[in-house]
Amino acid sequence: MQINCKGELITFDTPKVMGILNITPDSFYAGSRTQSTEVLKRTEKMLLDGASFIDIGGYSSRPNAQEVSQEEEIQRVIPVVKMLVEHFPDIRISVDTFRSEVARLSLETGACIINDIAAGQIEATMWEVIQKYQVPYIAMHMRGTPQTMQNYTQYENLTKDILFYFSQIKDKTRKLQINDLIIDPGFGFSKTLAQNYELMQHLSLFRELDCPILVGISRKSMIYKLFNSSPEEALNGTTVLNTFSLLQGADILRVHDVKEAIECIRIIEELRKK
Repeated sequence: MQINCKGELITFDTPKVMGILNITPDSFYAGSRTQSTEVLKRTEKMLLDGASFIDIGGYSSRPNAQEVSQEEEIQRVIPVVKMLVEHFPDIRISVDTFRSEVARLSLETGACIINDIAAGQIEATMWEVIQKYQVPYIAMHMRGTPQTMQNYTQYENLTKDILFYFSQIKDKTRKLQINDLIIDPGFGFSKTLAQNYELMQHLSLFRELDCPILVGISRKSMIYKLFNSSPEEALNGTTVLNTFSLLQGADILRVHDVKEAIECIRIIEELRKK
């Protein structure tokens, strides 16, 4: 499998790491909240640590997050995309947004991937943007909105239902001639604690979709709630689940801690050598 980023073909023979660059004041993990003066320093560190992609988010999607207007999200995201492209010409920027106008402006400014938690369900015009710009599209599983998603945790069969959801999305990308679809099962979104672990147990089944799989569990509540702790204390649990994800076939790890994720990949790759 491979994706095309600005004419560069990126394969997943070796899994890749996507570093999280939150430019929101209310991200669930305080350590990832990046002020404008720290953006370049944090980005440089993630790139030096081995991140293949940097994912910029200007809208916190944690449960019950405060609503952010489109104008404010644009004001947060676009200047950062522009600044990073100027300072790191070879950078591969993903923008975490469900708004088509934010996506369009980001791509015009130099981003090369769109990471949509709603997979076009909140704004159907997102599909038009992806079709026009022909960029890799990360479609995540979520029901409802970030404000309501935890009201929608009822499933007939969790894994089967989500597989069907992605089969429909894949069919839509074919019809729209969108070439590069990446799927994200959406850990922590519209799922209970137990459902998150059930989904993780069956992660390998998503290989049937023949799309790169992104896993984003970094410091999430599915880890720290097990131990009545906090995101700040969840790095060890994150490493365990990232390792399990790789063994189940994950292609991209979306993380706050790039160095540790790279180490997971290197160890798994060493174990897989014949």
